[in-house]
Amino acid sequence: MKKTTVLLVDDHELVRAGFRRLLEDDDVFTVVSEAGSGEEAVQEYSKLHPDVVVMDISMPGIGGIGAIERIIARYPEAKILVLSVHEDSVFTTRALQAGAKGFMPKRTAPEEMIKAVEQVASGKMCIDPAIAQEIAMQKMTGTNNIIDTLSQREFEIFRLLAEGKTVNEIADILSLSPKTVGTHHTSIKQKLGVSNSAEIARLAIRSGLLDA
Repeated sequence: MKKTTVLLVDDHELVRAGFRRLLEDDDVFTVVSEAGSGEEAVQEYSKLHPDVVVMDISMPGIGGIGAIERIIARYPEAKILVLSVHEDSVFTTRALQAGAKGFMPKRTAPEEMIKAVEQVASGKMCIDPAIAQEIAMQKMTGTNNIIDTLSQREFEIFRLLAEGKTVNEIADILSLSPKTVGTHHTSIKQKLGVSNSAEIARLAIRSGLLDA
């Protein structure tokens, strides 16, 4: 029987080793490659076209959201499952908007994790029930996080600003001109009602995008 090919993406080698063991013990999957950053994930996907990508979201550089966007832009058929320590609906919504097919917390039980990978590999959506409920409740009550007002590009830049990156560093990471990043920076501050880097970091921590 042909095994399902998997690309594992996480910036922690130990985490990748754990997931590799979990998946390959199941006999249904074979991990064809690993990547430690969003940039590497895009390169490896382009080379190998695996059946499914299992991807962390919080990584240096373009991060998981940036990688999902770039992969989906070039390969709309790509099937990507996000695994994250972040269980906030902000991340889930962004990942799904970027083109991911699923979102599960890293604390998910091994058998549920296997099921999620199988589901996404077969083209189905798979979202952790508690997070799906939170998103549904927010839609019903209209209590969206203020960060939801940002575009995908603004969200990427916001995340990097919150990590302490400068406008020039962000321009390098995202292959944009410093002027373009500066324009987005101004728009982000206006939309979020913040005036400096410290306030951006505080808002990111409050929204669960950064660890305190």
